[in-house]
Amino acid sequence: MQMEPIAIYLFVSALFILVILKIKTTNSSSKLPPGLWKLPIIGNLHQLAAGGPLIHKVLRDIAKKHGPLVHLQLGHVSTILVSSPEIAKQVMKTHDIVFASRSQPLSAKIISYDSANIGFAPYGDYWRQMRKICVLDLLSTKRVQSFRSLREEEFSGLATLLASHAGSPVNLTQMLHATMLGFTSRAAFGKKYQNQEKFISILCELLKVGTGFNIADFYPSIKWLQDITGLRTKLEKLHLEVDSLLDEIIDDHIADDNNNTSMHEDLVDVLLRVQNDRNYEITRNNIKAVILDMFAAGTDTSATTIDWTMAEMLKNPSALKKAQEEVRRVFSEKGYVDESNFDELKYLRAVIKETLRLHPPAPLLLPRLSRERCVIDGYEIPQKTQVLVNAWTIGRDSRYWEDAECFIAERFLDSSIDFNGNNFEYIPFGAGRRMCPGMSFGLANVELPLALFLYHFDWKLPNGMKHEDLDMSEVYFGVTVRRELNMHVIPIVSKPV
Repeated sequence: MQMEPIAIYLFVSALFILVILKIKTTNSSSKLPPGLWKLPIIGNLHQLAAGGPLIHKVLRDIAKKHGPLVHLQLGHVSTILVSSPEIAKQVMKTHDIVFASRSQPLSAKIISYDSANIGFAPYGDYWRQMRKICVLDLLSTKRVQSFRSLREEEFSGLATLLASHAGSPVNLTQMLHATMLGFTSRAAFGKKYQNQEKFISILCELLKVGTGFNIADFYPSIKWLQDITGLRTKLEKLHLEVDSLLDEIIDDHIADDNNNTSMHEDLVDVLLRVQNDRNYEITRNNIKAVILDMFAAGTDTSATTIDWTMAEMLKNPSALKKAQEEVRRVFSEKGYVDESNFDELKYLRAVIKETLRLHPPAPLLLPRLSRERCVIDGYEIPQKTQVLVNAWTIGRDSRYWEDAECFIAERFLDSSIDFNGNNFEYIPFGAGRRMCPGMSFGLANVELPLALFLYHFDWKLPNGMKHEDLDMSEVYFGVTVRRELNMHVIPIVSKPV
């Protein structure tokens, strides 16, 4: 009987401690943004998987129900979902430095030499150095302009190829991707290499494998998951092959040593020159990581944007007619298309802007990572929280865009909204410190082929298809979203190529 008071005391004390812990846990979690109910271990992964393969639309539906700032538990990865311009501004401007780092998926670590590229490098001295190299040397306005003759040669060649198939259906999607890869190869390497076709083939397979769904990324502390899926082995094998080919290309550039001027340097030349500059410390692997970045970010996104733009114009014949009339008027006296008069193509640029509003190449911006605790909209965002910004949803926000689901290029004709990340209702290239540094390079590769297509050709859909029947279904290819069906069209020569 003497033990009874002690037992009661211990029981009450234990109960009190449990209540306090529960209150603390509840208070801590209540500071997080609202979220969905979660299952043990997997969190919200099952809800994302059940929504279908178009994850940007699944996340759009979640935001509609739970608000513009939502907490998701993706396996072991605490994540916030951003779905409004106001919250995006807080993440990418007000607290940009806090959210300036990146998550580190397995594929980035392997493909990009331990995340040594611009896209996935963690925020710090190395990333700042590489960003500076990109802005001042690799992707500067002057550098983009230096590739003008190469662009005109490559895309005029595509126009000639289309003319040779005039009156017959062509797979424009395949042609676009092949031409864009060819241009990027020449811009990067300066000439055609013996193993260039092999390099492109292996690289495409590497990017396809590496940018898909990987369950191990949601459980980064469980290392054996990386092995049992077989993904690590496959990525490492493909990466070794690409690495060997890149070594050949770099060695060839070093041996060549032909003292190219800055106006004729290819991208490998630029990186090797920068490497010899005492102001920078970059390794051979750093150079290879940046080259792969150029291919990954610079080819698929540009070709996909052209494909979507052509699809939207074919779907909206009045827009196609206006764009054709403008291009043909601007270049009628000259008789051919070059980049010197592109500032006069107001309507075509509006068409491109509207396409990127509806179809940003990467609907979900590359995930950011919080470097420290932060408060957004009254909610606590802990350190090392992953941030997903749904640029696709933001670009269709009806509070900012009238008839948000409709293609209306005219909305941009008298608008000050641009690509530079200052208008958070329109962020196809992101904003802030981690904004895409290759924006100018990519846009130049979109404008020229579209102008050539509009100047030289009229366009018909095959098999008597009506414009309203054109399928605009989406499918993921890595982080980009393409049209599910390739673009089959009939080019009809209007102006000789």
